[in-house]
Amino acid sequence: MSLFIRKLLYIGGMLGLISLISFLAIHAAPNSFFAAGELNPNITKESIEHLKAIYGLDRPLWEQYVRWVWALLHLDFGLSFASGNSVSSEIASRIPITLTMNIVSMLFIFFISLRLGIKAALKAQSPADRAIKQLSLVSFAMPSFYLALLLILFLSLKLGWFPISGLQSIEPKEGLMKWFDYAWHLAIPIFVMVFGGIGGLTMYVRSLTLEILKSDYIFFAKARGIDDKNIRKRFIMPNLMPSIVTILGLSLPGLIGGSVIIESIFSINGMGLLFYQSALSRDYPVIMGILIITAFLTLLGNVLADLALWRLNPYAKRG
Repeated sequence: MSLFIRKLLYIGGMLGLISLISFLAIHAAPNSFFAAGELNPNITKESIEHLKAIYGLDRPLWEQYVRWVWALLHLDFGLSFASGNSVSSEIASRIPITLTMNIVSMLFIFFISLRLGIKAALKAQSPADRAIKQLSLVSFAMPSFYLALLLILFLSLKLGWFPISGLQSIEPKEGLMKWFDYAWHLAIPIFVMVFGGIGGLTMYVRSLTLEILKSDYIFFAKARGIDDKNIRKRFIMPNLMPSIVTILGLSLPGLIGGSVIIESIFSINGMGLLFYQSALSRDYPVIMGILIITAFLTLLGNVLADLALWRLNPYAKRG
């Protein structure tokens, strides 16, 4: 129980520090949400001041922060400057599609990278290993926006196999066809996310596996005639799991903000596009809401990774 309390205090303290730094950094940025109105001769200065009073922006910065934290403790993220809706409803309407895209792509990335990285290590310096390294290099070096535009140009505009943008067809589908329509629209975005993520992780898994293969227990396992399949299952995977669990924990914040570019290119109304639009318009409540959720996921990922590592290795130090 003491460990659980320490982790809760850690998350609470770090969230407080992150929220303070983020709040000050956002308000220190040039311009504001009302910058366009201040330049409009048809809007009086009194109207601008009235709007600032409505949203509490006429108060001192420390008071704005205290009021925002107090509302946050009651799970109230405030109202969006741009839409006038609650930030909670804005996030709730956008987060399902972003989570779906990123969870599906993350699962593909980890399964593909594990398989390719282990195979490359077991077949080191072979044609298969060289092919996997070349594929990883292309994946690592290829900008996601450039690959997305190439696929749109070739698969969507030239061949007409996939839609250019959006999440569903002009004529809405019903029943099971609705989900096939979603999958059809998300095929290219998810492929771009998967292809861009497998390169670095594949080479990381290959490097770790090569170190494991140099161990004495691998030498004795091969001397006993154990084949590659059993070596992978009994020796490589258990030793890879701690590092993989750590990476999985650090990948949690990417579930929210990892698709900003993809959602912008394909006009998908997810959290990434919402954050990008809010940053351009200086919509402070929405920006802070997304940052706090991302920070919470980051801290939660670290804690879950620690707990999983302690489960995998009971002798690990708990602190």
